[in-house]
Amino acid sequence: MKSDRLLSILLLLQTRGRVPAHELAERLEVSVRTIYRDVEALSASGVPVYAERGRHGGIALLPGYRTDVTGLTADESRALFLLAAQGAHAALGLDAALGSALRKVMAALPEPHRPAAELTSRRILVDPERWARGPGAGLPVDHLGTLQEAVFADRRLRVRYRHSGGGAPRSYTLDPYGLVSKAGVWYLVADRGGAPALFRADRMCAADLLEEPVRRRPGVELADVWEALKRRVERRAGGVEVTARVRRARYDLFLRLHAGTLLRVVEDDGAGEWVTVLLGLEAVGAARTLLPFADSVEVVSPPEVREDLARAAAAVIDLYRR
Repeated sequence: MKSDRLLSILLLLQTRGRVPAHELAERLEVSVRTIYRDVEALSASGVPVYAERGRHGGIALLPGYRTDVTGLTADESRALFLLAAQGAHAALGLDAALGSALRKVMAALPEPHRPAAELTSRRILVDPERWARGPGAGLPVDHLGTLQEAVFADRRLRVRYRHSGGGAPRSYTLDPYGLVSKAGVWYLVADRGGAPALFRADRMCAADLLEEPVRRRPGVELADVWEALKRRVERRAGGVEVTARVRRARYDLFLRLHAGTLLRVVEDDGAGEWVTVLLGLEAVGAARTLLPFADSVEVVSPPEVREDLARAAAAVIDLYRR
């Protein structure tokens, strides 16, 4: 609607100062001609807005003019801008509405809070989708506060990190871009030796803030690095697909423990004794985590997983017979 567009123009100018007409047109998805007509409408309504032609021209408000809504604290401002990363608005088709709302909020923020609010949307991401195959809910994170401080203070980090393959923790000096919450699991996105890397926050054994300023690659943002790392993880997560039957009486417990590996429910009539599911596991041996369910979980396929489970069960029987 035109009234919404006029308000968006006003708030963008109030936030950004002079803005080229073509940039306003791109942001609001209208023509440059429409922007100039809107500027005339704003001027006619008493808003002191003017246009400057030429290479360094643009649309601007007279100095000192602004609408003023105060009362938000710095933490409240950050919390609002974290909404931009939640992902649910995209599923509901509300991307444009959220963008418009955030422009209005940014313009209304007290001047000292604006940099922190804008920085939050660049340093924190929330991705609600689970990996195609990978870890489920994260463990408690002891060092999240230190990681967050490094992200907002633009400082380097020294961490001791325990990799998924086991072994002793290793030490790294990192240049953080930001934090990402992936289906409830917190990750630190950082450069290690100038190359992008992903670190699960709940595997941090120690994290110390260094005095050195962060050394990010010029022009690279958190969202860019995250997308590249996410594609890398999903490409290598080939793993093995396992079809299994779960007794309905233990199905709720099974979901709590193995939701991170569940790809889909294959068969569930809602009344039978068994629920058939498809799991995505990292390797054949990973199916041994199903053994604590005893006869309440049966792997149907593939054969190599059934054989591995049979060998593991036989070894346990042999141990206790001896």
